Amino acid sequence: MSDTQTPLFRSRAQIHVSAAPAEVYAVVSDLARSGEWSPECLGGEWTTGTPGAVGSVFRGENERSEDVVSWAPVVRGKWTTYAEVVAAERGRTFQWAMHNSSGEKQDSVWGFSMEPDGKESLLVHHFRMGSATEGIRGITAEMDEEQKQQFFAEWGEKVAGDLAATLERIKVVIETELRATGS
Repeated sequence: MSDTQTPLFRSRAQIHVSAAPAEVYAVVSDLARSGEWSPECLGGEWTTGTPGAVGSVFRGENERSEDVVSWAPVVRGKWTTYAEVVAAERGRTFQWAMHNSSGEKQDSVWGFSMEPDGKESLLVHHFRMGSATEGIRGITAEMDEEQKQQFFAEWGEKVAGDLAATLERIKVVIETELRATGS
């Protein structure tokens, strides 16, 4: 799907962090640390390539509670995902695309962008799903149109909340580390 078409999901949140963009990038590009800030990702490890480099693949360990869009057949409990780094520009942007069960990139990209803003950095966390992924197709396969629209609305709200919560936690992690090192 091209960027000119309306994506299935698009969400973003932003926050100011008292750190330079390069310092912010060093943290957010370390996906193995995701468990420190993500509402769902517990962490994981790099499976191929140089950690954080374009083309490298990360295996994420995730967990979702029973109350998340509880009426829909979403994955619950623990599960594993694979994601491939699609953009990595130190101090500017870090993005990854989710893989399907065959190991192919899907039109589902998560990322961070950062830029200087005075003595701080503006950190933006964004998500875009251009077309339904394998998982979304499975979740909505038995739904009628009304249920699909309800699911898309509730899932969009969930993602927006997760992005904002992630940024709040990242801000604390980065600023606490910088205070501890005297930077």
